[in-house]
Amino acid sequence: MNAAELNESRQLVQTGVVTAQLNATARLRRRGFLLEWITLGWNAGGVLVLAILTMQSGSVALLGFGLDSLVEIGASVIVIWQLAGTGMARSDFALRLIGVAFLVLAAYIGAQSGLALIAQHRAITSPGGVAWSAITAVVMFTLAAAKARTGKALANPVLSAEGRVTFVDGLLAVAVLVGLLLNAVLGWWWADPLAGLVIVAYAIREASAIFAVGHEDSTP
Repeated sequence: MNAAELNESRQLVQTGVVTAQLNATARLRRRGFLLEWITLGWNAGGVLVLAILTMQSGSVALLGFGLDSLVEIGASVIVIWQLAGTGMARSDFALRLIGVAFLVLAAYIGAQSGLALIAQHRAITSPGGVAWSAITAVVMFTLAAAKARTGKALANPVLSAEGRVTFVDGLLAVAVLVGLLLNAVLGWWWADPLAGLVIVAYAIREASAIFAVGHEDSTP
């Protein structure tokens, strides 16, 4: 093999490697879109289900869960928008929006839970809430793990951050489930609003981490 043929062979190998990398990236992006659309659909249905359950039971935890589903819908829309475009500016803006969503969620759930504890609000037992919370916890933790892997493989901080929002949704589902069960089985009325507070510290921590990263990136 002469020098020209060797050079051509190397170029073909390099082209093949680049093509394989592009195909792998395209597959990961499609997986990211699929995960976000599944999350979006699940939470859209969850808003309706939880609205009905909240009206029936008067549960602050279920109210907070429903609002969390709205935040998750917004976060999924943000990631779909970001995955459809390119550029660091779009990624940074999307991350900040997710950070704001964390803060809104923490503020509202914290306020509602605090008021319920002060007023000693007693929610009605909700078997439907128990079932929905248990199923949602499994779905959200599964989606969160898949988003974390996909976001890492794509080196996409927005998808990874939204995966943490989904993880928060799973944690909240567990907290709501425990609160509803304690209220139903042991009559611990305070467990329902207390369940709403479980997620607040985690949400604030995640928002702080997102804004801290954004500040470091903007510092010359």
